[in-house]
Amino acid sequence: MGHVDPDRLDAIDQDILRALARDARATFAQIGSSVSLSAPAVKRRVDRLRERGVIRGFTVRLDPAALGWNTEAFVEIFCQGSTSPATMRTAVERYAEVVSASTVTGDVDLVVQVRARDMRHLEEVVERLAAEPFVARTRSTIVLSALVRRPDALPVTDAP
Repeated sequence: MGHVDPDRLDAIDQDILRALARDARATFAQIGSSVSLSAPAVKRRVDRLRERGVIRGFTVRLDPAALGWNTEAFVEIFCQGSTSPATMRTAVERYAEVVSASTVTGDVDLVVQVRARDMRHLEEVVERLAAEPFVARTRSTIVLSALVRRPDALPVTDAP
């Protein structure tokens, strides 16, 4: 779908996206009443946003703690030699505990966000990550309090 120019999203599109980010199960009529459009007009706009790739899909947000995943950490991975992002992705995608993974600038090659049931489970995950063939060493930071969490669907702001 490619990059979408955020300037091409008008205020109504942004309001619709905010409403869907709050509750993806809201009806077109409910959204329409909050953005002063008819349900069919909201549907046309949502369809257009999906076609443009602004909306990639609808999902559910789970509470990891409610599912028993109470421990979270960011694991910095230092790779030996030259390791491609594809190799890193293939390795970390296999871990159910990996929430996100990103290549980064600086000394570290890869930062992985991990959720685990407890400290012992986290330790096992870090040990498995450290044993990957391309990993020279790891450094972990345990999350004490998650202060701000924004799901993918919320980057729409009122900022110019």
